[in-house]
Amino acid sequence: MTTAVRVSTADRTLRFDGRTIPCAIGKGGACPAEAKREGDGCTPLGTWPIRGVLLRPGRVEMREPPLLPWRWTREEDGWSDGAGDPAYNRPVHLPHPFSHERLRRDDAAYDIIVVLGHNDAPPVPGAGSAIFWHIWVPGEDGAPSPTEGCIAIAREEMDRILPKLRPGMAMEIG
Repeated sequence: MTTAVRVSTADRTLRFDGRTIPCAIGKGGACPAEAKREGDGCTPLGTWPIRGVLLRPGRVEMREPPLLPWRWTREEDGWSDGAGDPAYNRPVHLPHPFSHERLRRDDAAYDIIVVLGHNDAPPVPGAGSAIFWHIWVPGEDGAPSPTEGCIAIAREEMDRILPKLRPGMAMEIG
């Protein structure tokens, strides 16, 4: 696993390919991975493998497909965040009887989702789900809104970075 992407939660910056760019982190700040709890809004510190990419059709155009495993999202795609769900921190098909996120959001946040391998091998119920790297959403003041625990960057930066991501890469959040 190659740590290719580094995030400084203190500076709210992401470093990749010799560039440093602004990023948003969780509204709860950053916390040690072992202290991460579902719904705390905290971004877990650690090194997380980049698992794959989910792209929203109609909002993402590609000249070349990503080199990472990827697929288009569908209307019925969700991600379980219900600690009592046997499918906790896994993709689910909607409707789903447990708490979940819908991956087709009204805003642009999930137009591109880079799935990070936080709490997934195997998932520990309640220890945090859906820690993604995605597009930031500007608040009313135009500044990036904090996330629910994810890392988020500007769409233009994601468009530039996505084709350079390779299997075996990881994100280090410090």
